Amino acid sequence: MSNAGKRVDREALAQRFRQFIDPEYVISDDETLKPYECDGLSVYCEQPMLVVLPETVEQAQQVLRICHQEGVPVVARGAGTGLCAGAMPHPEGVVLSMAKFDRILEIDTLARAARVQPGVRNLAISEAAGKNGLYYGPDPSSQIACTIGGNVAENSGGVHCLKYGLTVHNLLSVDLLTVEGERLTLGSEGLDCYGMDLMALMTGSEGLLGIVTEVRVKLLPKPEVAQVVMAGFDSVQTAGDAVGAIIAEGIIPGGLEMMDGHAIVAAEAFAKAGYPTEAQALLLCEVDGTSEEVHEHIDAVESLFKRLGATSVRTSHNEEERARLWQGRKSAFPAVGRISPDYYCMDGTIPRGQLAHVLTEMDRKSQECGLRVANVFHAGDGNLHPLILFDANVPGELEKTEAFGAWILELCVEVGGCITGEHGVGVEKIRQMPAQFNDSEIEQFHRIKAAFDPAGTLNPGKGIPTLRQCQEYRSLDKDIEPNAGAAAQLHAHDHDHGQGGHHHG
Repeated sequence: MSNAGKRVDREALAQRFRQFIDPEYVISDDETLKPYECDGLSVYCEQPMLVVLPETVEQAQQVLRICHQEGVPVVARGAGTGLCAGAMPHPEGVVLSMAKFDRILEIDTLARAARVQPGVRNLAISEAAGKNGLYYGPDPSSQIACTIGGNVAENSGGVHCLKYGLTVHNLLSVDLLTVEGERLTLGSEGLDCYGMDLMALMTGSEGLLGIVTEVRVKLLPKPEVAQVVMAGFDSVQTAGDAVGAIIAEGIIPGGLEMMDGHAIVAAEAFAKAGYPTEAQALLLCEVDGTSEEVHEHIDAVESLFKRLGATSVRTSHNEEERARLWQGRKSAFPAVGRISPDYYCMDGTIPRGQLAHVLTEMDRKSQECGLRVANVFHAGDGNLHPLILFDANVPGELEKTEAFGAWILELCVEVGGCITGEHGVGVEKIRQMPAQFNDSEIEQFHRIKAAFDPAGTLNPGKGIPTLRQCQEYRSLDKDIEPNAGAAAQLHAHDHDHGQGGHHHG
């Protein structure tokens, strides 16, 4: 059982931290604590007891040792761009912000690797490596702000993950601190590492198992040529079928993204990327490699799209055009804020062959619920990002939106997918964990957690449901309307923390 949440005197604990951390970076007043109450999913908010911003590994170790001794919960935080409430604080705990760990320690051009601290922004790695013709592959839409430590915690992907993989596929080693402040290195500088693959276990563990202090990542050579084919379709079903057809041709695009009509209109108004606003669906297919290879594949993709009924096909002819087409896609999340007061960004993954079916079902349920959905997602690997549009000022709409989101996640599981791709479970999806995993599997998750964190003080209440929550989930009547769905019915049980705010676009 977790003893997370043991009450300690806030000011006494703050004074202990101020003995070895600059007092300016030990935050205890309510006004300054306020910005730390949530991550990018501001539906879930909780003010922490304290926030500390250490500058050295030794300081972070000491924070963890003191918190472990006192049974104080610790929630690690990077840039706060997460979308599953994974960095939401514990009201009687400490937020350990890694924001000051922001140095690129080494760019090794010979080994094609970078050694960085966890607070380094994703995009900054590619910017630093670019002068040597290298870049870092995973590129989440939030890459201008999100940090590599957060990417490791959530196993982030990005628009180029189909060909170049997720964070876990681009790591060489990770240095971390255990809950007791012990320093560990997982992985190695070489390609092989003996023993159990604990680095893969740590990647995507959402701060439940340890605190990342340093990361060594692979760097890739910039491709000789990269071009994007943009195709508009008159239905999301046709566009979904086109995704599978591209892979069936033996072409592995550098990126393969899809947007529906709502997202197209919003992104075009925001980014002026030249998107066909009359289209009901849009595919962006990037091909990279040698000039000969790209030329051959671009011709094949253009022909394929036309044969499958694309209403418009356009190909970038220079780097400026390519960047503009991607800018529209990467701006889609904030752009949706132009067409709705609020939106709820979901994250689930399905087999590619189920794209057309799932999109059709989501559209049907959207009309049934009276809630619009803007779909923006990594079509190549089936990672969906439905944006449910709502108005939090309308009584009951937030609850109806949460229930609709729960229905989408359960649909993903039903067709052979899973409840998350790269956003994580956090607080947001913990109620749907029993839809994907049985009780014995969830018990195994608890055993893994206990092996790293016996007292349960690292990011408590996230990621893994209790067996009581699983039993409550399994007892629900599944033939229910979305506004009385699983999320709404379990709301009272799971929300031990206060809720406030909403996700603005």
